[in-house]
Amino acid sequence: LAYVDDDYFTDTTFHRVIPNFMIQGGGITADMSDKPSKHAPIQNEANNGLKNDRGTLAMARTNDPHSATSQFFINHKNNDFLNFKSESMQGWGYAVFGKVTEGMDIVDDMAAVKTGNKGGHQDVPLETITITGVKKQ
Repeated sequence: LAYVDDDYFTDTTFHRVIPNFMIQGGGITADMSDKPSKHAPIQNEANNGLKNDRGTLAMARTNDPHSATSQFFINHKNNDFLNFKSESMQGWGYAVFGKVTEGMDIVDDMAAVKTGNKGGHQDVPLETITITGVKKQ
């Protein structure tokens, strides 16, 4: 949550939308540039007992299970295959750290946008979805 404290997410975008799967954001700007990470990657905490259920927020990462920095995704449906299974390269899963508590209708609207290719990325919303701010509760 250090990124929230740093106001890092302001003016980043939800840059990847796959309906009935997830909506990803938190590290790409509107011109599809990577926003440099401010902190070292975190240890994967997917073994915390939380599941990748509809409306939960989880850390995005590379194939390295301990590579998450600023990017996250909202699960648009229950994604059991992303859950922790074991402390192995294939078993770590994706760490859930939050949940949408109101506004799932907005998440559903985001999941319904038209997407295409842009800046070397796939599944990019044709109309930019900008993050204007993030706060802890």
